[in-house]
Amino acid sequence: MKTLPELLKQISHGVYVISVCDGEESNAFTAAWVMQVSFSPLLLAFSISPMHRTYKLLGRSGECAINVLKQDQTALALHFSSSNLNKMTDHEWQFAKTKSPILSKSSAYFDCKVKQTITTGDHVLVVCEVIDARYLEQGKPMLYCETGDMDGSSQFFK
Repeated sequence: MKTLPELLKQISHGVYVISVCDGEESNAFTAAWVMQVSFSPLLLAFSISPMHRTYKLLGRSGECAINVLKQDQTALALHFSSSNLNKMTDHEWQFAKTKSPILSKSSAYFDCKVKQTITTGDHVLVVCEVIDARYLEQGKPMLYCETGDMDGSSQFFK
């Protein structure tokens, strides 16, 4: 019989790095809860803990980039899931139209402006309008169900 954490992994979604810049300060985090919510305008949504350092930057800048990770980028997903204060160093970045950091080794990115935030339980749902999007490196996207307990979610179901 499958446990609740195993069952939740059956909801298909990818793994992403959400990056934000507010002036000289930037940060990024690994996210799996990302989805398209509208065609016109093109809107994407993701979930973030309001306790996360990136949440404060996002509130000030109102812009972000959603970087799509490839199957072979588990190390990147782990790196950006940490609370390391210097996690933006040692990676190659480019900048989007909004000036949000783009992870150069990601498969693709979506450059976004925040349109709405909605408090949802212990997270905030951020709805963003896509300003620009590009492929960078071809590759199959990483799937959340392939990451095991990398996010530590099993701790919430004990």
